[in-house]
Amino acid sequence: MMTPYLQLIALLEMSLTCAVVLIILSQKLSSKEIPFAIRLLVVLLLVNLFFWPLGMSLELPLSAYVRGVTGEFSIVTILLLWSSILPAAKKTPMGFKVPVTLIAIMFYPLALGLGMFDPYVWGYGSIGLLIATIFFAIVCGLAGWTKGVWILSFAIIAWVAHWHESANLWDYLLDPFLAIWALLAIPNAIYQKRHERAQSGYLFRAD
Repeated sequence: MMTPYLQLIALLEMSLTCAVVLIILSQKLSSKEIPFAIRLLVVLLLVNLFFWPLGMSLELPLSAYVRGVTGEFSIVTILLLWSSILPAAKKTPMGFKVPVTLIAIMFYPLALGLGMFDPYVWGYGSIGLLIATIFFAIVCGLAGWTKGVWILSFAIIAWVAHWHESANLWDYLLDPFLAIWALLAIPNAIYQKRHERAQSGYLFRAD
């Protein structure tokens, strides 16, 4: 059972996440880069829209209804989203997306009962999963993706502090939305590479 304090944090967290998602979608639809100051102002306005009850026929804030449908996002997903609207935000490397996809492909079928064991139970204080997460963070740092180190570190800290309702480490590291995003990013990256090669070949083709 969530305390009123944790419920408030969860609603604020979801309000900010919803606002950031709308900004990201707006940027995708826009042909020009939206200035950071404008993005920040719109995020603040949208956070208030999602956080406070609008009255009328809605008894709860909009973020509460969104959270009721999606559930809690993992800390990794939240931080990836929030950091994506910062100035000069770099794309998440494939070296992160591919492992996430492979883990999700193995994890979710087993967690849903396909197989003799359930990896979800490892999230309840398993030292093995914690060590694996720390090792993955170290690999991200060695590969030059320092943001990944910070994101995974914050996910572990949030789990230790019981930031979310769940006490399972998996829920702080992975969620279906993160898995789907990583899975779709792989064919998209392959297409982009082929498109760039085709464009390069066209530009330098002899007449």
